[in-house]
This record gives sequence, structure tokens and C-alpha cells, in this order.
Amino acid sequence: MCKLCGTNYPTSICFIVVNEFCERFSYYGMKAVLTLYFLSYLHWDKDLSTAVYHAFSSLCYFTPILGALIADSWLGKFRTIVYLSVVYVIGHVVKSVGAIPSVGSSDVHIALSMVGLILIAFGTGGIKPCVAAFGGDQFDKENVSERQKFFSIFYMSINAGSLLSTVITPMLRGDVQCFGGDCYALAFGVPAALMVVALVVFIAGSGMYKRNPPQGNILLEVCNCIGFAIKNHWRSSKNGPKRKHWLDWAEEKYSRCLIQEIKMVLRVLVLFIPLPMFWALFDQQGSRWTLQATRMNMALGDAFIIKPDQMQMMNALLILLFVPIFDLIVYPLVGLCRINLTPLRKIAAGMVFAALAFGAATLVELNVVKTVVDPAPSGSCLLQAFNLAEGNVTVKIPDSNLFPEPIQYLQDPPQYETLPLGTSSEELKIQVTYSGATSVCNQTFEEQKAYSLILYSEATGIQCKLVPQHTARGDEPDCRRCDFPRALRFHHVSKQGSGAGRIPARQLRPPVGEVLAF
Repeated sequence: MCKLCGTNYPTSICFIVVNEFCERFSYYGMKAVLTLYFLSYLHWDKDLSTAVYHAFSSLCYFTPILGALIADSWLGKFRTIVYLSVVYVIGHVVKSVGAIPSVGSSDVHIALSMVGLILIAFGTGGIKPCVAAFGGDQFDKENVSERQKFFSIFYMSINAGSLLSTVITPMLRGDVQCFGGDCYALAFGVPAALMVVALVVFIAGSGMYKRNPPQGNILLEVCNCIGFAIKNHWRSSKNGPKRKHWLDWAEEKYSRCLIQEIKMVLRVLVLFIPLPMFWALFDQQGSRWTLQATRMNMALGDAFIIKPDQMQMMNALLILLFVPIFDLIVYPLVGLCRINLTPLRKIAAGMVFAALAFGAATLVELNVVKTVVDPAPSGSCLLQAFNLAEGNVTVKIPDSNLFPEPIQYLQDPPQYETLPLGTSSEELKIQVTYSGATSVCNQTFEEQKAYSLILYSEATGIQCKLVPQHTARGDEPDCRRCDFPRALRFHHVSKQGSGAGRIPARQLRPPVGEVLAF
């Protein structure tokens, strides 16, 4: 077998590592924008979006069992990876086509999206147990150290692909406009292209791979062994001598080596008991945590805004940063303190930190709930009024009792009021009374929008200005072009990267002290 630069590393692992990087970019890039795609493009509510997202994730982690059975029983690892990668690519293409608005009705989009996700789940899950094992097969038995280092490199390639994809695909979604809105077709199309690259690279190295033939269905053999042990124990335990372990009752039919290996697996499975609880929390970073981010101010200073679906990059970024730090610095220092950090203790510490993280997320959510306003229902809009005139102002809107009391000077309104509209866009005559004089302001309102009515006085009398509060990316008005009086400049509040979810109240209702600049 050809070695890499005179080392004991086979050249074939380069193709496997590049394949894994591209495949992980493809998977995590698509998954990063999936929840917002359900919410904004398919117009599902948050609960349905979350449910379908996690159903897809569950299918992705169930299908590895099928992939392992296919590889071990019939096709072998190489052909299983190739065939299911083709299914994977088809799923990505179908998913991308379903994100093109001109392709059929909403039902067609939903159908294509679901078919694409099912194919992707079978593809990614089917190859998942095969690729890493196939990489390990490339090494000779005596190259134990090289094999261990390969798996470290393999794991780093997974996280590198995940990090880049969760940064890039949200940018393709939000910063590139196509078909009159966020470009989900491109955000899904680029991962599809990366999956094609992954397949081509993997096939390109086919002449260098070491291929082991299928050795039978080990899972079925394990199940049969356990079943025979239980059955034999039930039949013979009363009459025969006792045995140390209940699996020893399978010795009449199965080898001692297989029985010992099953015992080891069962002992390891005990450690897996708390893992479903951890993953049930962890996997919410792509659903509920992303939805939480849509309701928060994601600006880092004036120069950079994190998109809600880019929050998922933190997992891969912190892994890439902390793995070498812990291996090279933290764990050696802990060892100098004579503290024995076993893998089990590391897992327990990780569980504790995960619990603390979700406690922090709970506190964040409680504060978000306090500072957001639900969008107006269909057929209405949200309205608040700021009085900047030096005196009380009375506001009356036809067929509405929104402001029954006079609005005091610099009064901060406690909440937004819902203004019913007769049509999706309606012009209303607002009567404003100030110092005994009444004037009429004609303003146009659109349903499911939020507005601030700014009242101010001039020499000619009371004036009003209706300021729409936009939350979608790119819709923010440039206040330098607003036709306010020269003495007034209304500062627009921080941008939001997503048009989905609830409207931040701090964006819609800034303190009066931040509104004026003289």
C-alpha cells in the first residue's frame, strides 16, 4: 500500500479526510438554516418547525443502524459509502429545488422538502458508521499510534467542516437575495455541491483503498446470542449448575470470545443511559436556541452582526479551540495536582456544564420574554405614540379607542396597542389636539407591522410622523434621509438579522432619552 511521504500513514486516508470534511460541511450547512427555512419559507409555526427539525435529526441518527447492516452483510463499507452518497446527493438536490419559489405551490415545496430530508437522512446516516471504520481499515494492525492520530485528524475535519458551514450558509441565506427574499435555494445548493465534491473525492481514491469483505451481520449475531442465553438460562438454570454471568448460558452454541465481547458492550451501554438526556438538550441549538436568537440583538458593536442561525458555529469553534488547550495544558496541569481525571469523570463534568448552560439559557429566555412584543395578528397592526410636544396631546383614531387619555409630554408608553385595519393596507385620518387646536394627520398603515407615531410641535402647530419599525434584514430605514425637522433626529435602533419570530421591544420602543439628539 502506498504510504504518505515516507510515513506509516496510507495515502488513501487523505481522500477519506477530505470526503468527511466536505460531507460534514454539506450536512451541517443544510441543517443550520433548516429551522428558519421552516419558519420563514414554509410559514410553519415554531412548534411544528421544531418538531420536524428534531424528527429529521432522529432519523439521521437511526439510519446508521441500517447502514451498518448493509455494509456488514452485503455491500461492504466502500460500496455502501458510494451508493448511499448518491442517495445523499439526490436528497440535497431535491431539497434545493424545493426552496425555489417558482417551482409549484406551497404543497409542492413541502413535499419536495420532506422527500429531500428523508433521502438526506438515509444518506448521512447510512454512511456514518462506515466512513470512520473504513478509514481505520487502511492501517496495518501494528500501526496503532498512527491509527489513533488519524481519528484525531478525522474528528478535527468534522468540526472544521461544521464550523465553516455554519458560518457560510447563513450568510448565503441572509446576505444574498434571490427570488425577492432570503436565498434558501443557494443556502441549500452550496451544501449539495459540497456533497458532490465529497463523492467525487472519495471515488478518486478507490484504487488506493484497502477493502475488507463483508464479515456477516454482527448485530444479528449478538441479538441471537443474547436471545439464546436468556432462553437457555430459563430452561436449564433450575437443573444445571450456576454460572457466573447470565450470558455464560450461551456457551453451548456461541464462542467464548463473542460472549466476552458482548459483556464488554453491555457494560459500556450502562454509561450511555444519561446520554439521551444530554443530546435532547444539545440538539436544541439548531431549533429552540436558533429561534431564541431571532428575538435578540445579535450586533457585535457597529461592525458585525451575527445571524441567528450562525449561533450554531459556537459548538465547532469551541471544540477546535478547547481540545488542544485541554490536551496540552489543562489535563497535564490537573495531572500535576494528582487528580485522576478518568473518561467517566470527564463525561460527568461535561454533563454538569451542559446543565449549567441550559440554566443560563433559561434565564436568557425569561429576560427575552420580558422584552419582546408579539407581532400583530392578521388584519391589524401595532401602534405606540411618543409625545415630544411641550404639553398634553389628545389622539383620536376613527373607529378606535386606542388612546382614551391625553398623552403627556415625554411619556414612555407602557406597551404597544393593537390597531384593527379594514384591509391589508389602510389610510386613516388621525385627529391630534394640542393646546386647543386640532389637526388631522393622514397616515397609511399595513397589517402585521409595528409603528411609532411621533408627535412634535412647530410654529405652525402640532405635527405627527409615522415611523415604521422594521425587523427584516435590509428593511431598516436610513434616518439620515427622514424628512424630520432639522432639530430632530430619530436614531434607528440595532438591526435584526432575521425577520422571523417576535419583535424585540427594545427595538420598537426605545427610551425617550435615546430618541432625541439636538
